[in-house]
Amino acid sequence: MAKFSSPEAAEEAFYGAFEAGDPEAMRAVWMDGPDCVCIHPGGERLQGIELVMDSWDDILVNMEDTVIRRSGRSVFAGEGLVTHALHEHLYMGGELRGVVLATNAYRFDGRSWRMVLHHASPDPATRARRNRRSVH
Repeated sequence: MAKFSSPEAAEEAFYGAFEAGDPEAMRAVWMDGPDCVCIHPGGERLQGIELVMDSWDDILVNMEDTVIRRSGRSVFAGEGLVTHALHEHLYMGGELRGVVLATNAYRFDGRSWRMVLHHASPDPATRARRNRRSVH
């Protein structure tokens, strides 16, 4: 199994697996256990590696020609647990398809940093900018 020397290395692997649509690489990033949690935009709370990976299996098959740019990362670090809050800019076919706010948490398991939380939701500021451009 892959080892990640830092939360940043685990995050790079997470987004690499996401863009590549690679379920095995995605599984390698996540902590294998009942305590991991994933909440996709507009989705329910999924807890435990099997539910989390089932959701990624469904998502990753549709990632062809997808690029995820990240910005605005804030890091909150504690002993053995690091949380990143950031923006994900999702491009498909070269076109911006959406911006989400994401929170990713990584825990050190004694050998490697692993993802234990991914929570993403639509960025309300992006929606507000789109709404301002509409004509009434």
